[in-house]
Amino acid sequence: MNQYDEIKELLRRSRMISEQVEAPTDIDADIEAEVDFDTQPEEDKSKTYRVSGGLIKLNGKTKQDLELSTDEKTGFQETMDEFVDQVSDMSDFGTLNLYPSNVEWSGKIIDKDIDFMYSIGESNGVYINGDMIKVDPEFVETINKLSSYYDQFKAKWAKILAQRKKTKNVEGEDE
Repeated sequence: MNQYDEIKELLRRSRMISEQVEAPTDIDADIEAEVDFDTQPEEDKSKTYRVSGGLIKLNGKTKQDLELSTDEKTGFQETMDEFVDQVSDMSDFGTLNLYPSNVEWSGKIIDKDIDFMYSIGESNGVYINGDMIKVDPEFVETINKLSSYYDQFKAKWAKILAQRKKTKNVEGEDE
């Protein structure tokens, strides 16, 4: 057998192998037949409430997740008041987003041109954003105030999250 015949034979074997690999199998069909397509998760829903000039948006999957309690209203009002007292009275508040496992609240400190966001749950922390912010003692003091108030914010809203989960579990057991 010469080289040409050897190469030709190798190509023939290679094609046979690739045809075997590409041949469809019934495994895919069997797997698809076993999947229950009716078990899709519920769609996320949200409802926004105005509380003393601020907005609180509840996010969840059930009607119960979208009900705002008196404690949550009071907590949000206290949060805004405490922020004004402890951080800056020159603030615009964004919407407080309350999810089943985390809370996010953002706003802007107007006189310092700093956007801030507090987050507890999945991405804990204080986040800031701004353009060409002058780093001076006043800026450092504002950042320290933002950071200090975060601990208070986290404690209050972690407690509210825990209460929401507890209420959901108790009511879920009765159903």
